[in-house]
Amino acid sequence: MAADRRNAARIDPPFAWPGYRSTTLRAPSRPLLRLPYGPTELSGPPVEALTAGRTLANPTDLTRQHAGEPLGERIVVSGRVLDGEGQPLPGTLVEVWQANSCGRYVHGSDQHPAPLDPNFTGSGFCVTDAEGRYRFVTIKPGAYPWKNHPNAWRPAHIHFSLFGRNFSQRLITQMYFPGDPLLAIDPIYQSIPEPFARNTLVARFELSQTVPEWALGYSFDITLGGRT
Repeated sequence: MAADRRNAARIDPPFAWPGYRSTTLRAPSRPLLRLPYGPTELSGPPVEALTAGRTLANPTDLTRQHAGEPLGERIVVSGRVLDGEGQPLPGTLVEVWQANSCGRYVHGSDQHPAPLDPNFTGSGFCVTDAEGRYRFVTIKPGAYPWKNHPNAWRPAHIHFSLFGRNFSQRLITQMYFPGDPLLAIDPIYQSIPEPFARNTLVARFELSQTVPEWALGYSFDITLGGRT
């Protein structure tokens, strides 16, 4: 347990990080309390219940959800979801959401003066296969201003949400792109203490996943740890 806490201190960002301005308002000011899980937290719902009734067209291809194709650089993002021992985690619900190629979300609170794309909503989902694999087709999102500090811009990124066997087993994270100059000055990315841990959030360009004359390929594996 002590080793787990030491590793967490190297990998997990602090609750309050001065460079990430809003954390000073929402970070806890008192020691955290560990609450025991009850039946609600430890039971279901099964992944079938989380995906039932969804009407999203082409949930794994975000470029085919509307009448036309979205503007921007088409990409393929694929990878595996693994446990702490490197074993695949099949049946994991993987959800993604992102800004369009101009750096704008389809959300009422996003008033960034960049155009919306009528052919891009920016969300999708899938369930990992027997080898823990997932795959999405989408477009590369654009950077956008976020008013955290003067002339602040978020690097291009895709949000990921993963559900385990119950509601208490959920991870929300972000995937970044290699070579992005904004990573060096992004306080969210830089809040992760260890460089090796930060690098796990950066996708790898994969020529083997690139579709000739159609889309660049990126690989992004996600390893889940901790007690179940």
